[in-house]
Amino acid sequence: MMPPEAKKNCCESLPLDVLSNLPENVIDVILMCLPLRDAVRTSILSNIWRYKWCRLPELTLDDTFWKTKNNLICHTTAITKIIYHILIFHEGPITKFTLCVPKSRSCPMIDDLIYFLAKNGIQDFVLKLPFKGDTYELPPLFFKKLQLRNLTLQNCLILRPPTFKGFDRLISLELCEVTITSELLGSLISHCLLLENLVLHIADTYSNLIEISAPRLRSLYFAGSVRSISLKNVPSLAKVLLASSDTDYLGADKWDVVEFFESFEPFSALEHLYLNMIFAAEASEVPKRLPFNLNCVKKLDICVDLYHSVEVSCTLCLIRSFPYIQFMDIQEAFYKYDIGDDEVEFPSDLTFDHLREVRLTLASGSIIEMQLAKLLLAKSPMLVRMLFASCAARGYVAVKKLVAELTTFQRASPKAEVVFIES
Repeated sequence: MMPPEAKKNCCESLPLDVLSNLPENVIDVILMCLPLRDAVRTSILSNIWRYKWCRLPELTLDDTFWKTKNNLICHTTAITKIIYHILIFHEGPITKFTLCVPKSRSCPMIDDLIYFLAKNGIQDFVLKLPFKGDTYELPPLFFKKLQLRNLTLQNCLILRPPTFKGFDRLISLELCEVTITSELLGSLISHCLLLENLVLHIADTYSNLIEISAPRLRSLYFAGSVRSISLKNVPSLAKVLLASSDTDYLGADKWDVVEFFESFEPFSALEHLYLNMIFAAEASEVPKRLPFNLNCVKKLDICVDLYHSVEVSCTLCLIRSFPYIQFMDIQEAFYKYDIGDDEVEFPSDLTFDHLREVRLTLASGSIIEMQLAKLLLAKSPMLVRMLFASCAARGYVAVKKLVAELTTFQRASPKAEVVFIES
């Protein structure tokens, strides 16, 4: 321990302003750890600090930035003034820029902002505009000058110039409720040859399929009408997350589970499949299994209505076609409490020879849910853990009681542990 006299001498030898004497790159790192609003506030510390924020390479203008003590900064004039201030005073490269405009407000300076970012080496760009109001059309400059690696767009109109040949450096693309034709979207994806991560939130149901062709694509998240997409050339695809919209259920055309998953057959890289879907088909149309096995699938997350025969049939069809599955997460799609003692006859030919862990998120601890749990315990010789959780407060006690009953039930794996997860 340092003696008091030595400590005093040490303190006296230090300059009064320690932070200002740090190397510039260290100061930049400190400022980047702060919210942008706080980083800008350092300009009042002294003349030395007045413009230090102006060289930050990453700027984030989201809800946390616009928020004041009482409300969000929602006046278009104020938003425009802030962006103009950044354009005037910032110097040096900007590698990452995030702009989330508050609800129901416009931002007339986006074209100028894009031009500014294009000159300053932007690589990661996030532009989220409010859903209400006019849709912003991306300017031709956006497609000509930006050398992006990561791009997120929300509520924009995309009209690609005829001469556009793609973002040749783009690795990650996220589009949320953008206005674009299915043909143009498919072409945009196929021209991003390095694309690895793709996220699409599409509310519209296209009459023509969105063809997804991306040879380096590793991860796909699609929320919308699953009938609108077709996977053509995705040999590296390892993770697929699909969340269907109500149009898949209400539409006149039935969704063919076999036809859709046929596109997965050539892809040996697929390991993780997440499905939160409405299987709109007749029970008689659902095959017992796919005409092929997807041996590479190791993890399945699925949200299913256990009281809907088609949902159960489609789920069983898929599970039979994943013979090497190791992890399953099954969640009850709808919270049901006032139900009878109906039973579902789960097939006895099901086996889960490689299954190691299961998580069941249930609603009511009903007989059907009990049957499913018993089936998994009885047919999984390699099972290590079965986790239970309740998806709603009203079913908490019932699901916990179900778990207590299962602890005494015979299981195929002597190592299998049954655990209830407290919410």
